[in-house]
Amino acid sequence: MPFIKCENLRLGYDGNPVVQDLSFEIESGDYLCILGDNGTGKSTLIKVLTGLEKPLSGALLTECAPSEIGYLPQQTDYQRDFPATVKEIVLSGRLGRKKLFCFYNANDKKAAMENMKKLGVEELENRSYKELSGGQKQRVLLARALCAANKAIVLDEPASGLDSTSSEEMYEILYKLNKDEKMTVIMVSHDEKKSRGYANKVLHLGKRQFFGTWEEYDVFARTER
Repeated sequence: MPFIKCENLRLGYDGNPVVQDLSFEIESGDYLCILGDNGTGKSTLIKVLTGLEKPLSGALLTECAPSEIGYLPQQTDYQRDFPATVKEIVLSGRLGRKKLFCFYNANDKKAAMENMKKLGVEELENRSYKELSGGQKQRVLLARALCAANKAIVLDEPASGLDSTSSEEMYEILYKLNKDEKMTVIMVSHDEKKSRGYANKVLHLGKRQFFGTWEEYDVFARTER
């Protein structure tokens, strides 16, 4: 069975579809880039894959539970100014694994520290999150997502709003997670050129849909012009 298999998905809100007849499948260890114009349903698909929304119809088959998938959404102004320490933010990624009113245990704290070290933010653990730079905040949020992830990480435009250096660092981190730790990566991006150097598969949403390799996408894109 593929890691994720979507069959004839119809996605939308209040019965109004934004995506119809979507079918694709990815294997464990794939790096999928999702492309498309604004309003084509990219963020909606991400929410369905992470269990935050349900499809209007169709089948979604996965090899893991939503609680085993780390999720890095687009940042809101409220999230950017969240009044908590770096350590508290990262630890909160373990909440999906816990029963109601359970305290963090030694394994939770160990996982938080390991992921802070992995993302190079361990020295910031007692700093206020809202005082960090944009690149530091994204590293902290990725460490938080990794605390939840067993098999996959899902990201909605993780480099949005970052300067070129921080953006490059984020892409390198994700590539390393994918190649060295065999983490399945699913990422929405508007930076097609940058994504080509990292993702091995591409999904395009719009009036016409596409799923396949970059070489196949080039053929598809030429027919769209």
